Amino acid sequence: MNQFARYSLAAFLLFAADRVHLADAQETKATGDVERGRYIVESVAMCERCHSPRNEAGEPDHTRRLTGAPILQPVAGWATYAPRLAGTPPGTDQEFVRLLITGISRTGSPPRQPMPGFRMTRPDAEAVLAYLKSLRR
Repeated sequence: MNQFARYSLAAFLLFAADRVHLADAQETKATGDVERGRYIVESVAMCERCHSPRNEAGEPDHTRRLTGAPILQPVAGWATYAPRLAGTPPGTDQEFVRLLITGISRTGSPPRQPMPGFRMTRPDAEAVLAYLKSLRR
């Protein structure tokens, strides 16, 4: 093998190794985003309280988590149904992230009560979206 071929092979191997490292880093970040989103959804925002149907005992039905549910004790002016979040949250990805960052829905208004007006950071909002999209059914 001549010197040029060795140089070309070495450059290709370095490029390929860099691509593998980049793919691994992106996969690790994506996994981290999903886990962070799971933590926010389940332990901080407590989305299941409104967005999951209840069983006969009045407890969240874990077989249909975040698939949408009627609001149990609606108040005049409040939303009557919490939409599905699992797999495909309402609106586009950009609209959903905007809602979580600014508290403004895709209609240009704040969402109806009892939905809180979140003010998440972009990384947290994107992590929530990544987690919800991972729940495809």
